[in-house]
Amino acid sequence: MSRAEAQDDRVGEPAVATPGGPDAARAPGPLWSLGLLRSELLTTFRRWRTLALLAVLAAVPILVGIAVKIETSDGSSLGGGSGGGGGGGGAGPAFISQVSNNGLFLVFTALAATLPFFLPMAIGVVAGDAIAGESSAGTLRYLLVAPAGRSRLLLTKYATVIAFCLAATLVVAVSALAVGALLFPVGDLITISGTRITYAEGLGRALLIALVVAASLVGIAALGLFVSTLTGSGIAAMATTVGLLITVQILDQIPQLDALQPYFFSHYWLSFADVMREPVYWDDLVKNLGLQALYAAVFGSAAWARFTTKDITA
Repeated sequence: MSRAEAQDDRVGEPAVATPGGPDAARAPGPLWSLGLLRSELLTTFRRWRTLALLAVLAAVPILVGIAVKIETSDGSSLGGGSGGGGGGGGAGPAFISQVSNNGLFLVFTALAATLPFFLPMAIGVVAGDAIAGESSAGTLRYLLVAPAGRSRLLLTKYATVIAFCLAATLVVAVSALAVGALLFPVGDLITISGTRITYAEGLGRALLIALVVAASLVGIAALGLFVSTLTGSGIAAMATTVGLLITVQILDQIPQLDALQPYFFSHYWLSFADVMREPVYWDDLVKNLGLQALYAAVFGSAAWARFTTKDITA
């Protein structure tokens, strides 16, 4: 994005004063903070890069649904695994084997397919660009001209990234729900445990799974925001965040590191499959959410410590 485009994106935004500036004593109220958040949300979601990421995510369920439809067009069925939770795989195959029987399973399959890489990569791009992108575009100092304060601005940036986490996950889920209903029959579901639940209850569990997946991304969002405060290059911050994502994913597959793997932010991502058990198996789900909260606290604090003491030169 050019500097002129970035400045055009910011037209109409509330301005923010640097500490010690003439407006420092004038504390912004809640409505001003909501205005700043609204401005950040509009700026993020109207960028072509953001729209392209969402379009790619929406295309994944379409491709998976078409592939399953073609594969089962002769009446054959796909083989499946025993879908587990925890840090291991298996959620994808276990769900995909059921897609031809019930289109709602395409929601679970699409989330299982996008969570290991596509969803966190999109989050890494948006989070990595949050601060560094403003700096490289020359708009960061502009944002710090009126009474917002660096802490408020950083919190607003993180809230925007979290909103993107939720939006990206819902885009995948809604796309899969529409394609599944269009290409496959819908009705009562058979859970991983072998029990039958109604379609309405299945929709409720699909929504719960989408929320769990979105919550699973808050750790990588905080990590990306921290990386974004370390550099003035948006591209470098995005590349570093995605690189860290790939590295952690590789390390999580090495058996010799099994003692460390429960502390990797991606280790319990596929535990959302346990929502499709009867009763729901909560142990790994709670571990996942607790781990994401820990990453958010640690790297969020590190981002705050870095950003509030950083010399803003652009």
